[in-house]
Amino acid sequence: MLLIADPPRYLFFTGKGGVGKTSIACATAVHLADAGRRVLLVSTDPASNVGHVFGLPIGNAITAIPDVPGLDALEIDPEQAAEAYRNRIIEPVRDLLPAQEIAAITEQLSGSCTTEVASFNEFTALLSGGSEYSAYDHIVFDTAPTGHTIRLLQLPGSWTGFLDGGKGDASCLGPLAGLTERRSQYARAVAALQDPELTRLVLVTRPQVSAIEEVERTYEELALIGIHATNLVVNGVLPDAADAGALDEAIRRRERDVLGMLPPNVAALPRDVISLRSANIVSLSALRGLLSDEPGFDDGLPVAMFTPPDASLAALIDGLEGDGHGLVLCMGKGGVGKTTVAASIAVALARRGHDVHLTTTDPAAHLHDVLPAQIPNLRVSRIDPVEATRAYRERVMTTKGKNLDADGKAQLAEDLLSPCTEEIAVFQQFSRVVLEGRRRFVVVDTAPTGHTLLLLDTAGAYHRDMVRQSGDAMTFHTPLMLLQDPELTRVLIVTTAEPTPVAEAAGLQEDLLRAGIRPWAWVINGSIAAARPTSRLLQQRAATEAPQYEAIAGLSPRIAAIPLLAEEPIGEQALLELSSMVGSAS
Repeated sequence: MLLIADPPRYLFFTGKGGVGKTSIACATAVHLADAGRRVLLVSTDPASNVGHVFGLPIGNAITAIPDVPGLDALEIDPEQAAEAYRNRIIEPVRDLLPAQEIAAITEQLSGSCTTEVASFNEFTALLSGGSEYSAYDHIVFDTAPTGHTIRLLQLPGSWTGFLDGGKGDASCLGPLAGLTERRSQYARAVAALQDPELTRLVLVTRPQVSAIEEVERTYEELALIGIHATNLVVNGVLPDAADAGALDEAIRRRERDVLGMLPPNVAALPRDVISLRSANIVSLSALRGLLSDEPGFDDGLPVAMFTPPDASLAALIDGLEGDGHGLVLCMGKGGVGKTTVAASIAVALARRGHDVHLTTTDPAAHLHDVLPAQIPNLRVSRIDPVEATRAYRERVMTTKGKNLDADGKAQLAEDLLSPCTEEIAVFQQFSRVVLEGRRRFVVVDTAPTGHTLLLLDTAGAYHRDMVRQSGDAMTFHTPLMLLQDPELTRVLIVTTAEPTPVAEAAGLQEDLLRAGIRPWAWVINGSIAAARPTSRLLQQRAATEAPQYEAIAGLSPRIAAIPLLAEEPIGEQALLELSSMVGSAS
């Protein structure tokens, strides 16, 4: 394995959720410890299962792994770090500002940017040469900071202007308010990340289009600040098998096509390919075999086929019809199939005679790939995130940035490069289609998170307060109020039946509940168990989905399952068939 050849002191693993970063990071740490090195394994992954893998609680304290001499582990809890971080910023001003402003600041510090910065704040000492970590030969990180976070940390000036001047509206300036005093420590940490003699940055992906796109984005984003990826790991590749069926062959063909589309900069990296395993990597023996050339399945492992409950998407669509109109939001992490699910629902509703508007915020316009032709009763549109974000940035710079000095404008311009900015800009355009749900079906592929919804509703709440104080009897309906209306809006959370995507989707549901939006149903996409596989490896893999189905059943009263398909559903007829599939990929 090129990954573990002549390793430097620091090894970082980064990639989309669900690609196997944690398993590969743990396997690397075990390999190095088995070779006689002193190793510290650090996880900043919010869905981390490092403790589960080793069978002991770890948490936010260095913990020795008894069965692996020389290996210690540490889990930095991102939510715990973010909560402590928020308190450090808010407590000094809690008695100085009105409760409404404290609430607004608290919400502004509740997004993903705060969590990311707070996590980096926790582990930056590991990279800056602290004496307490000098005994370790290697420090292995599960999840690396993004280029956006590092660029923010490198900016000059004081960030505390956020609290005084409100310069960080709906953005990431707020999370940086408490970082200035540690800027020299951050500089040393970033220098370590930029030094290939000290750091190996490993991009982890799976042979899926969305995962490859994330790897390319990460590569380019980090390269802009002088941090260069050194290795690529393609995880979960379906191996050849003597008992391969039609489904196996179709999956292999798709995977070959995807890997053939690797961007040149990523394709040029030293590459390791890891075969799909028959079970989730949750034991020490499985970790020790992961970086070997062992087959993906275990001949001695009994096949305990899991048969999921019959739950077609058509049954959910029956429930969606209701009054013949409404807003349907398909939400979830990237790569779980939101576009396909949204298109399938829209096509089914249109074929039932309803007036349907299908819209997407997908920057790659995948909607037109799955639905290339016009369909009666169905209008398709696209909210362009690039154009929406450009217009939003210009508007903020000409208003909020008008009276700032050069450093202030530089800080604001960098802040507006945040993913939060795109989410807000897109939401402003998305909110215009929300009202359409009162007279037709509006199906949305990709929707804003609960954090953004609450943040944007702050202005609406202030406006309503002003109207009440003035005695005006006008009625106001913000977009959030309409999304909170269960008679108008149905939220469908889309996931795959794997531990990390399910954990992330559960986090999304909590975020929405915090915004007063209760998801209506969950859709499990690409289920191996629902596809009724015939090969031994896929049957063993299907059995690992049972705990995920059970977890989802505890989170939602309504569930639909879509089987893993031999061919991608393209066009009206394929999408219509997808909505009625139950327990078969044929």
